[in-house]
Amino acid sequence: MNRPGVDLVHNPPAATTLILLAHGGYEHSTKTPGPWRPPILRLHPFATAARTAAPAAAIGLLRYRHRGWNAAGDAAVDLRAVLDGLPGRFERVVLVGHSMGGRAVVAAGAHPRVAGVLGLAPWLPVDEPLSALRPPVTFAHGNDDRVTSPKGTVAYANRLRAAGTPVTVHLLDGETHAMLRRAEDWNTIVTTFVQEVLSGAVGEEKDRVWPAGPARGSAPAVLQIAWARLRMPVRERIRV
Repeated sequence: MNRPGVDLVHNPPAATTLILLAHGGYEHSTKTPGPWRPPILRLHPFATAARTAAPAAAIGLLRYRHRGWNAAGDAAVDLRAVLDGLPGRFERVVLVGHSMGGRAVVAAGAHPRVAGVLGLAPWLPVDEPLSALRPPVTFAHGNDDRVTSPKGTVAYANRLRAAGTPVTVHLLDGETHAMLRRAEDWNTIVTTFVQEVLSGAVGEEKDRVWPAGPARGSAPAVLQIAWARLRMPVRERIRV
């Protein structure tokens, strides 16, 4: 039977913190997501960035049962099951999610093990239930994203703020959903967020627009993804 779990790509024996990366998917699909699909591969440079920021932490890729969110919110269901079933040595978990994974980390981010939530181009529909997140919470979205809505991300952040949760929002000019045009900026956002969580910062309410830099093609980012995947293969699998 297909079960959710975590593919660990960095796993120091004494690690008590897990940085858990949740990839994107589809609105509807019950197919099994394979390890070589683009949404999963796109997260590997973020694993490298997280290791730079926190070399003593474990780093893992969330593995869903299905490629889609589906009517039951399967990605969030799987993430909650993983958070419940992780080995006891992982005392805190930092969640980083892209697209559907961004929706999952928000939906499951109130779990007591979670120490921070970062949503990258998150899929946050207008009627998405408000989650009782604890800071730090950061959202980042490309202004040219046509797959998920940067306006929806800002709206959800403002709802969290109205409920008393400080949220940082980064908007990246000239960037699309695949996060390939400004790859180094995305890596910086991940690195900075992980450092913020591990430093014990409580988070602050702020917005930042990253101005557009020189036009970049996707080829350097694709090469970076391939290199990161080769440098950080799966070391251990946890199934719950």
